[in-house]
Amino acid sequence: MVYHSSFVDKEGIIKACGCPLLPLKSHIKGPAPVFDQDGTDIVDEAITFFRANVFFRNFDIKSSADKLLIYLTLYINIALKRLEGCRTLAEGTKAIINLGLEKVPVPGEAVFPFAGLFALPQSQQEAELFRNYLKQIREETSGRLLGCAYRPNGTPNKWWLAFAKRKFMNIIVP
Repeated sequence: MVYHSSFVDKEGIIKACGCPLLPLKSHIKGPAPVFDQDGTDIVDEAITFFRANVFFRNFDIKSSADKLLIYLTLYINIALKRLEGCRTLAEGTKAIINLGLEKVPVPGEAVFPFAGLFALPQSQQEAELFRNYLKQIREETSGRLLGCAYRPNGTPNKWWLAFAKRKFMNIIVP
């Protein structure tokens, strides 16, 4: 069974490209609202559900937050692929920082992985808002993922890095 996001469509959530800009527990600057409650945000859900959801080739979308969960699942897969050869936390951090420096594609660009899933931006401002949100959420996900992929002593956690070999929804990770 595919795990879906608990963040169902709510009033007052800004959307860009058909995707809700959900609040984050983050110190990283960006357009995401601050998650001011105790509990899990969308990044926590993506990391928690990753090892189950990565096995699925199809994903039934029940809310617009599921689109973001799908995007984050693919991003975690890409990040784990980059961490696969890193033997220490320092090497992994460097690899994740380099991944974060890459340009973030948005719908309508040729390299965006989910062309039919997200709506095309209606304006350049919406495209930039969505790009900045994705950049912020990717950075936050990367930071939290390092805590899972590496043990406190800095050695790789094989129970996480083994999932780098999986293909999510049959998408080939670069």
